[in-house]
Amino acid sequence: MTPGPWTLPDSGETIAHPEMMARAAAAPVVLLGERHDQADHHRWQMHVAAGLLAHRADIVIGFEMFPARLNPVLGEWVAGRLTEEAFLAQAEWGTVWGFAPELYMPLFDFCRLHRIEMIGLNCRRALVSEVGAGGWEAIPEDAREGLTPALPATQRYRQYLFDVTGGARPDRKAKSASDPAFDRFVRAQQTWDRAFACRIADARARPNPPLVIGIIGRGHLEYRGGTPAQLEDLGIRDALVLLPQDNPAGDLPKGLGDAVFTMNTPSAAEPA
Repeated sequence: MTPGPWTLPDSGETIAHPEMMARAAAAPVVLLGERHDQADHHRWQMHVAAGLLAHRADIVIGFEMFPARLNPVLGEWVAGRLTEEAFLAQAEWGTVWGFAPELYMPLFDFCRLHRIEMIGLNCRRALVSEVGAGGWEAIPEDAREGLTPALPATQRYRQYLFDVTGGARPDRKAKSASDPAFDRFVRAQQTWDRAFACRIADARARPNPPLVIGIIGRGHLEYRGGTPAQLEDLGIRDALVLLPQDNPAGDLPKGLGDAVFTMNTPSAAEPA
């Protein structure tokens, strides 16, 4: 597949970048997938955000990397009142996200340069563990962070999660996607899916709804089983899923995303 143009996996059609940006700018939500340790994925996300900004000024960018409680810190960063060192310290980067900040700083600088609002999409990690262990109903109302219960996972999504996490490995208790032993993992994953969707839906519920760009790991986006499904449950049915892809050997699988941008070279890994 030729690097550069966008491809629609369902049809195999290719689309030039200007046309893809015009289409995406008309959507209520654009979800940009990534592999967290791939530097060129984050550069790609920044370029897409810049393309959307050329069409619309009313943009909010939501990040999986930050819990929503840190929104005041993100606001201080965008306003130019924090140094990079102070921003990373106050945003608890080393605690809430374990990847090198250099991977993401170009995106954060982009938001600051253009005064684009940044919001956290995540919840506290303990909530994910607690829902995984005991289910949503075990969480007290005042500990739910304003989130609502996730739409139950489809069998297709369960199978996707099972496969991408190694399938029926010899060391794994769950031997199939339907195995009840896999329920805990699915509940935990869906807590993240729902948290991202709820934060995005909150931004879209403003009197003048902005275009919300989500910077999210692709495992929550592929085949629309994670955050896109939760957004649909919350009434947002036209979110676009855009993904970066290293040059594939064959055709892209149908349903992978709404559009895929083929990279020219293998992804750059996390900085040393």
